Amino acid sequence: MATATEHAEHTEHEQHGLTDGGYIKVAVVLAVITALEVSTYYVDFGPFFMPSLMIMMVAKFIIVVSYFMHLKFDNKLFSFMFYAGLVLALGCYFAALATFQFFS
Repeated sequence: MATATEHAEHTEHEQHGLTDGGYIKVAVVLAVITALEVSTYYVDFGPFFMPSLMIMMVAKFIIVVSYFMHLKFDNKLFSFMFYAGLVLALGCYFAALATFQFFS
């Protein structure tokens, strides 16, 4: 008794994510942003100190989530869930910051 087995065709897999060079570029961008964050300690930004740190923090968060967690290459629903969480967290942070600033 002979049984026929079908062989599945093997197709080339498309790349999901970055190449090694892409990861190096992302790491360099993150290192530059980190250096800018550290430099805010040595340069007097006045009232722009905290907003500049917050903007750099959010930029680094978006880069890490997009590239290292592959959300840039995944379903858009996952990106929406992460960015909605970011907006909610920032809203809570700024509400707490305003509370301590105005009611202390």
